[in-house]
Amino acid sequence: MEVTVIGLGLIGGSLCAAVRECGLAKRIRGVDSSPLHRAQAVELGLVDAALPLEEALAGADLVVLAIPVNALIELLPRVLTQADPSSTVTDMGSTKELICRAVEGHPQRRRYVPSHPMSGTENSGPTAFVPTLFARKTAVICEKELCEPFHLERVEGLYRALKMRLVHMSPKEHDLHAAYVSHLSHVISFVLANTVLEKEQDVNTIFDLAGGGFESTVRLAKSTPTMWTPIFEQNRTHVLNALDSYLDHLRAFRDSLTQPSTDENFRLIENANRIRRALESMATRGTKT
Repeated sequence: MEVTVIGLGLIGGSLCAAVRECGLAKRIRGVDSSPLHRAQAVELGLVDAALPLEEALAGADLVVLAIPVNALIELLPRVLTQADPSSTVTDMGSTKELICRAVEGHPQRRRYVPSHPMSGTENSGPTAFVPTLFARKTAVICEKELCEPFHLERVEGLYRALKMRLVHMSPKEHDLHAAYVSHLSHVISFVLANTVLEKEQDVNTIFDLAGGGFESTVRLAKSTPTMWTPIFEQNRTHVLNALDSYLDHLRAFRDSLTQPSTDENFRLIENANRIRRALESMATRGTKT
């Protein structure tokens, strides 16, 4: 299969590495606006060639857009128009509702399969690629009823080859759930980093005292604003609702600390411990994929 990947950052680069490793692609062509990323992707062997968009689309069996969601809205209609009539087109964007709406009336809409592999790291660029980034994670497919069965099966086959678990939902459901399980955690990490940096002007003190808990909680704050600002913009309503709910729980925890008794604080922590069972269940499902 001839595969073209548009966007050679962490996600696109990891996809190239994973596709090559599982032997799914005969040839991988890459597209990226950054000359440095193009050169690195070729040097690392992630792509066989880095080409201009029109050249990379010609003859591609599968076209994957792995670019920031604001760029996705602009480029996706053009790719659907210019790609070969037999090409399957999918994206890996972290939002779905506005992206799907951008090609709602496109004559080639049935060749497009909206998707989102729920995986990533805080790093960016092709040098950050992880060949096993997608393994045992969840891939969301949206609007499968609007996709030509052949193209739907091709994208689902891609994710199965990457050892991912498939889930189907509407774009609105995706954006709602992503706001809570992905987007909110990034907001919290960004805010925690800003809070600590404001209080601790001496950065050395932070590193002297920081333990594993702080590092794991603030890890996502290293994520690039180029990617996350458009995500928050496109999913603003759901993220705001998630933040309001989080603030209610934060106030409840704060109030528990003002009480002479520790009973309520103990109860809140004990209730939060239930997340362990949910995460263990999720890990079990992932190993069975």
